[in-house]
Amino acid sequence: MAATSTTNFSIGPAASASSKVGPASQSKPFRIRFNPTNHLQSFNGLRTANSVSCESKSSFLGSESSAVLKRSYIGKARKYNMISYSNVQIQASYKVAVLGAAGGIGQPLALLIKMSPLVSALHLYDIANVKGVAADLSHCNTPSQVLDFTGTSELAACLKGVNVVVIPAGVPRKPGMTRDDLFNINANIVKTLVEAVADNCPDAFIHIISNPVNATVPIAAEVLKQKGVYDPKKLFGVTTLDVVRANTFVAQKKNLKLIDVDVPVIGGHAGITILPLLSKTKPSVTFTNEEVQELTVRIQNAGTEVVEAKAGAGSATLSMAYAAARFVESSLRALDGDSDVYECAFV
Repeated sequence: MAATSTTNFSIGPAASASSKVGPASQSKPFRIRFNPTNHLQSFNGLRTANSVSCESKSSFLGSESSAVLKRSYIGKARKYNMISYSNVQIQASYKVAVLGAAGGIGQPLALLIKMSPLVSALHLYDIANVKGVAADLSHCNTPSQVLDFTGTSELAACLKGVNVVVIPAGVPRKPGMTRDDLFNINANIVKTLVEAVADNCPDAFIHIISNPVNATVPIAAEVLKQKGVYDPKKLFGVTTLDVVRANTFVAQKKNLKLIDVDVPVIGGHAGITILPLLSKTKPSVTFTNEEVQELTVRIQNAGTEVVEAKAGAGSATLSMAYAAARFVESSLRALDGDSDVYECAFV
């Protein structure tokens, strides 16, 4: 039997511009149910709603994807002024390219991006072994079309018409290595790929994952400047993994509900340049000096913790893929007109 997925929401009544919906306002839960082709089977009550809160974070991206649902379905409800629908679906309209899609980060990242309701086409590029990854992913019954591109001769075709480019390509860390040790190899890889981006999709968002991010992002910026297409608002070093780790570690330390925790992390993505702003944690919470020191050090060294635990078998590929997918989803929401989204990044 084909599986369905369900998300529960709470609906608040419509309020005028000068009024607020208070605690006493009545709300009623309703259920959104998807069929295997990602069509919405049915729902009720959105015609008079202007506020939606998600009670069950069933998406792999939690509140991020829930916000997409909220905005999409309230808009559709108001547009058509109908109480129920039988054939409503999120508009998948963006093309995403993953450069380095056959690697340890690239494969799980591609899977998570494939799950996004906003992606219409997923372009997978690598120098080898990407055809099998694409074939595997193409069997997932989500809307996006998966296309594979192998080798430098197909790189330009991969990038044509793409809205977001994600670059996890490069060699991973091994025990005893720092992110800086990767510079000589990964810097040239990033340079080559960004040159192709500048030539084929100069308006795309560029997400750099390849370490050391503190160095590869400036290299990418210089390449874009030389090509005459540099836009500082579209080039990002993905440091979301530091935020994800900070949220997790703080929630564990303070016994908080993880989905509610948000810890901004600024600086770079290497050792002591990773600076968690624990005083800005939401919900507000106090830390002793000892806790601040302990949490800061653990967040800064979390990557090394994983590398050592894997004992030479890889680096933090799964958590990095999750964090990068979250950043991609946020970028797509921004492109789709959602102003209520922010992420920390190295820029």
